[in-house]
Amino acid sequence: MSGFKSMAIQALGEIRSVLERMPEHALDPLLDELLQARRIATYGVGREGLMMKALCMRLFHLGLDAHVVGDMTTPPLGQGDLLLVSAGPGYFSTVDALVGVARQAGARTGCITAQPEGPTPQRCDLVIHLPAQTMANDQAAAASILPMGSLYEAVQLVVFDLVSILLRERLGQTPAQMRSRHTNLE
Repeated sequence: MSGFKSMAIQALGEIRSVLERMPEHALDPLLDELLQARRIATYGVGREGLMMKALCMRLFHLGLDAHVVGDMTTPPLGQGDLLLVSAGPGYFSTVDALVGVARQAGARTGCITAQPEGPTPQRCDLVIHLPAQTMANDQAAAASILPMGSLYEAVQLVVFDLVSILLRERLGQTPAQMRSRHTNLE
């Protein structure tokens, strides 16, 4: 397959297919955890980490106390807090280690993943399954047109923006209220 438009149509179809395989209320437990958390810290590696940063930004725009692990201003986590990580293929050593630290401190843990049976999701209090290709399974005959783990990462971005809209509705906020929390240092 060649040509921008035909590839774009196929890529969008793959994203749609993943989203259609998710149950209607698949995100409700995540919404509940985010709203109940005193503080939220997000983490992921590589491009998954970039998507987790994008989610954290939207949580901040909603007025939630949200931080990215590794930033100098990230507070310690403990009781009442949530560490939300991404482990698309089910395990990354650094992600798994941070889940252990958060659990030991008494924080709740959540994992966004394409492999819910993986070791890291199995250790978490909350698992959100995004049934998309990652680098762990990108060699199959039916592999995505998108390279490596890009399908999973693209689905993350769409899902995370939908999470922000659903949270905004639950919080009774307007787009203008979210916009008012956007940085002016750009």
